[in-house]
Amino acid sequence: MADNNGTGLLEQLKSCIVWCWAYFWTVWFFVMLFLVNILRLPFKYNDSTAAPGPAMFGTESSLSMFLNTLTPKFYVALTGTSSLISGLILIFEWWYFRKYGTSFIEQVSVSHLRPLLGGVDNSSPSNSNTSNGDADSNRQSVSECKVWRNPLNLFRGAEYNRYTWVTGREPLTYYDMNLSAQDHQTFFTCDSDHLRPADAIMQKAWRERNPQARISAAHEALELEDCATAYILLAEEEATTIVEAEKLFKQALKAGEGCYRRSQQLQHHGSQYEAQHRRDTNVLVYIKRRLAMCSRKLGRTREAVKMMRDLMKEFPLLSMFNIHENLLESLLELQNYADVQAVLAKYDDISLPKSATICYTAALLKARAVSDKFSPEAASRRGLSTAEMNAVEAIHRAVEFNPHVPKYLLEMKSLILPPEHILKRGDSEAIAYAFFHLQHWKRVEGALNLLHCTWEGTFRMIPYPLEKGHLFYPYPICTETADRELLPTVFHEVSVYPKKELPFFILFTAGLCSFTAMLALLTHQFPELMGVFAKAFLSTLFAPLNFIMEKVESILPSSLWHQLTRI
Repeated sequence: MADNNGTGLLEQLKSCIVWCWAYFWTVWFFVMLFLVNILRLPFKYNDSTAAPGPAMFGTESSLSMFLNTLTPKFYVALTGTSSLISGLILIFEWWYFRKYGTSFIEQVSVSHLRPLLGGVDNSSPSNSNTSNGDADSNRQSVSECKVWRNPLNLFRGAEYNRYTWVTGREPLTYYDMNLSAQDHQTFFTCDSDHLRPADAIMQKAWRERNPQARISAAHEALELEDCATAYILLAEEEATTIVEAEKLFKQALKAGEGCYRRSQQLQHHGSQYEAQHRRDTNVLVYIKRRLAMCSRKLGRTREAVKMMRDLMKEFPLLSMFNIHENLLESLLELQNYADVQAVLAKYDDISLPKSATICYTAALLKARAVSDKFSPEAASRRGLSTAEMNAVEAIHRAVEFNPHVPKYLLEMKSLILPPEHILKRGDSEAIAYAFFHLQHWKRVEGALNLLHCTWEGTFRMIPYPLEKGHLFYPYPICTETADRELLPTVFHEVSVYPKKELPFFILFTAGLCSFTAMLALLTHQFPELMGVFAKAFLSTLFAPLNFIMEKVESILPSSLWHQLTRI
């Protein structure tokens, strides 16, 4: 993992020099063209018999005479035209940046001028891997821009609504709740619901937007029969405490197990029964998972771990609920780091989709081995040991996967309640992870200090522009839009990566435009005073050169100096 900081700075300096050189001559060409062909400005000469021509500029005296006899109108037109051209360039650069997110001149410098200066384009992939890499990148970007159900999502009635009652703020967005409604219809309904009256009522209840209408429909379904999905809705939305929610989920479990056993016996009798069994399976898994989460919230963590392990053994193929992330959080609460490592060994596989929980938990375990004795000063003197290097690499891996998490773990940014859905590698996933795992990082002595000292080093290894990643696929460009839909932007500032900043060239052009405009105004208002300032500035600027020339004249023989001037 080479540090390309110095190389990147050198390449940017080369691009800056080329840009300044090209900008100067471009502006000068257009200024001269504008003055000579459009304004036709008159030049006054002290010698009325002298005609301007090439011979006039052959000697130093004629050049000095030419500069001293220019009218103030010439300087006003010169600075004014420079300001106009600078303004046009600024407007074009700003428009291009707003539309494409990058500077046009910087892009041209990096793509075309840097190779001429001997620069290396680190962002271009090798020819042998281009086709396969592009295809894999496209597939990965589609999967990474997918919104996932938050495996640690809170209860609406017992947690989200209580937050609203206290603060008056809505922690969930309409987009997030709409996604939850779609999930409920997918998991808890099927085509055969019309055969059972209670299920038919609940099918309509999941589509209701009004919470009170959904709760009323659930009570209506329970008047007909014990309906597991009706208990689920009441536990999620009507229960005001976790204890009440747990009681309702236990009733839902009793009803759900009965439906599951009946549909299990009939699942091979046709596609309709198979769909019904699949629905009953989803209902049962959801109930058991939420019961385990209730136990975890009520302090019965060992009981929650046992329930999660049993659930994963009973339904090993239902990975869409990401129950292993609930298990990791509960094991960390128990400080059972050996079992955490065993779970990571199973799920932190290259063929499985990653998550912030997996990456940052792996980093926490490696940081735990060295963080209590880690000192930045000592590490800079003696270098990093093997264990420290492994911990730093794990942190860099985690930060590359989701660069938003460290600011929440280091409490550089305030936390809010996590949404019901998250976008992997986005700000929503970072909030969901830090909300539950910040306490585990604080419990490990020195872990946050190690994270604070090393996490920003990740960005020196990621290629720029972000057309490819270092250990993962390129960071998706869709995270900001999706996070703004998932998170309440009214009281939360969405974290953006990479944060678009104004390029140097736009700032440089804006400054140059303002400076030349100010010079034009001052020259027009105070031509004599500005002439004095200009002569003083030029004399000060050329004073070192005159001093060197005087020293050279005093050292070199007069005959040799005469021959050099003739050459």
